[in-house]
Amino acid sequence: MSGFILVLNCGSSSIKFALFEAGSATLPRQAAWNGKVQGIGGPTPDFGARTVPVRPIELDTEHPYTAALQIIRDEVRQWLNGRAVVAVAHRVVHGGAKHFEPVRLDAATLAELKTLIPLAPLHQPFALEAIHILLREQPDLPQVACFDTAFHHTVPQVEQLLPLPFDAWQRGIRRYGFHGLSYEYMATALPERHGDRARGRTIVAHLGSGASLCAMRNLESVATTMGFSALDGLMMGTRTGALDPGAILYLMEIEKLTLEQVGNILYHRSGLLGISGLSPEPRVIVQHESDAGETGQRARLALDLYVRRIVREIGALTAVLGGLDMLVFTAGVGEHNAFIRERVCRDLAFLGIQLDDEANARDAWQISAPDTPVTVAVEPTNEEWVAARYAERLLPQW
Repeated sequence: MSGFILVLNCGSSSIKFALFEAGSATLPRQAAWNGKVQGIGGPTPDFGARTVPVRPIELDTEHPYTAALQIIRDEVRQWLNGRAVVAVAHRVVHGGAKHFEPVRLDAATLAELKTLIPLAPLHQPFALEAIHILLREQPDLPQVACFDTAFHHTVPQVEQLLPLPFDAWQRGIRRYGFHGLSYEYMATALPERHGDRARGRTIVAHLGSGASLCAMRNLESVATTMGFSALDGLMMGTRTGALDPGAILYLMEIEKLTLEQVGNILYHRSGLLGISGLSPEPRVIVQHESDAGETGQRARLALDLYVRRIVREIGALTAVLGGLDMLVFTAGVGEHNAFIRERVCRDLAFLGIQLDDEANARDAWQISAPDTPVTVAVEPTNEEWVAARYAERLLPQW
């Protein structure tokens, strides 16, 4: 079926979109056109796309997300110039205990996915709002949900269990794992570039505003750092990562914080931003490491803790794998921050990791020194292409 597949990747303050041309023998990995609206709900939202400079936009203050989606739809129609969108693929963060494959979306499936909003409150409601609007206004347009949890359905039960009473498992309270579309792309791209070595004991570090690690064997997930929710595991831009639950009980029982206040701390005021007091982005914080006084001290502490959490979890996953053949960095921080990669790899030298400093500085696809026992790679992720590919595969069934 010729036409374009529109992919929507909805977050709490941004909507990314990409258009892929369908109908050829192989779906192109490069989007025909892509862009995003960002700053939704903030004072200065903007729109930008390939070939379209970033420009400020005005959004309805009462319904800013609906307005942002309408801007994307208008821009996409203009770019298509009469050509058709044959399907829309959505990145949906949580599929729960039921969904391990992409699904065609209808009202019943949408209602089911809404019950999972408490498990991913930063992402789930916004993807579902976009789905709802399109179902209402274009009911004949095929829509497919692609789940970030699905890739991790291969992990053994011992990795899924939480040490709660067993009936919690039976109610679906378990470790799910996230960033699955990114890891699924890695499972495709890494063997193309690195051959059979990628099929060995591989750890992929998806480091962006959200962050997690995935341990793979034979390109399948066997363990991951995010669990029941997208709060678990690594320290992130504004999220805590793994945290002693006793600290949460203390905040609520002794300091008398409400559930809403605690949720705001865990999701929005912690991580790199919370420790540094400066920014959720490592590239900004590193500029203040040499500052005098408390500013410099907190910047150094934030980066030290960020790296320490990554190193600690890589060590744990290496133990699960029984060794390490390849370490891969991806996503915004992983792909573009040589200083974070250098600090992580420096602290993992005991595994035999050694960087090629020049290759690391230019974000080369392989940044480890020659003849070292662990290959260290940088691989750009492509979640949108994975989602578009699923939609294209399902189109003949519709």
